[in-house]
Amino acid sequence: MSETDHPLLEVVDLGVEFRPEGSAPALAVDGIRFDLAPGEGLAILGESGSGKTATALAIAGLLPPYAATTGRVFLDGEDLLTMSEPRLERRRGRLVGYVFQEPSTALNPVIPVGDQVAEAAAAHGKPRKLAKHNALAALRSAGFPDAEARYGAYPHEFSGGLRQRACIAMAIVNRPALLIADEPTSALDVSVQTGIVDLLGDLRRGFEMSLIFITHDLHLAPRVADRGLVLYAGRPVELGPVKDLLDRPLHPYTRALLAAVPQLGSGRGRLEEIPGSVPSATDQVRGCRFAPRCDSATDLCGEEAPGMCEVLPGHMVSCHRVGAAGPSAQPLPEIRL
Repeated sequence: MSETDHPLLEVVDLGVEFRPEGSAPALAVDGIRFDLAPGEGLAILGESGSGKTATALAIAGLLPPYAATTGRVFLDGEDLLTMSEPRLERRRGRLVGYVFQEPSTALNPVIPVGDQVAEAAAAHGKPRKLAKHNALAALRSAGFPDAEARYGAYPHEFSGGLRQRACIAMAIVNRPALLIADEPTSALDVSVQTGIVDLLGDLRRGFEMSLIFITHDLHLAPRVADRGLVLYAGRPVELGPVKDLLDRPLHPYTRALLAAVPQLGSGRGRLEEIPGSVPSATDQVRGCRFAPRCDSATDLCGEEAPGMCEVLPGHMVSCHRVGAAGPSAQPLPEIRL
């Protein structure tokens, strides 16, 4: 974000801890910090268990009652974490829209798809006739074919891709300033994933809205995002322009993620494997959380958690082996991408 841009979203040291009754507390998010300018796209990247969805749900005010939060989340200047639920409901949908990962569970199976989209508009005071008009417009914007003819059809009558387009229509029907898409392609066939990703990019540009796109696939990020935030075990490890993350990743985890992604025509043989697994959110981890899986870890990595520091313009990394002196200060072993 440039110095002249006023941020639409500011996330300051966000923490999310789940405290279900009868279970140990689980720290899902710890110290997330970023901002987002109007019209900007941010991809949040990482493996399952990295805290991507918990971060998104906190921003949208959709965390379950047994979740406790710390930090601040400013959307259009207001702190969502301290806002009352009735006030938050008035802003959810108008300021922020949410596309869930699984369209089959996001849609009500006994209500026609068009009525569900219109209901999202009516919830914010639109009269019935105008709500239907807006719902049809949203379905068309989401690439829904024959919106008028299929307005009264039920979710089971559509493919997974069309169900997801209906969910996107619900999320954009009130023209929110921020759209959050939480792994919107993971439940879809590979053949339709690209269409959904490109649609989100088109909507972001056409409606001039900000977009948070959550994915584990770094190669999808350039289609929709300007910057990328890589999370590991609930902590931020790298933040920078998407092109830099792909062409010159600095954190060992980002590099390992890229090396593990299959690419047609790359000429690579066996894919790289990240040994071990993401630590549990209930574990008390000392030092860098990625250290047990990192070939470049030193004794310091196991003892002291690194902070985020800017090592290149607009490119921040949390790694002792990179550090404030720059990426060439303590070079990491080469990883062929």
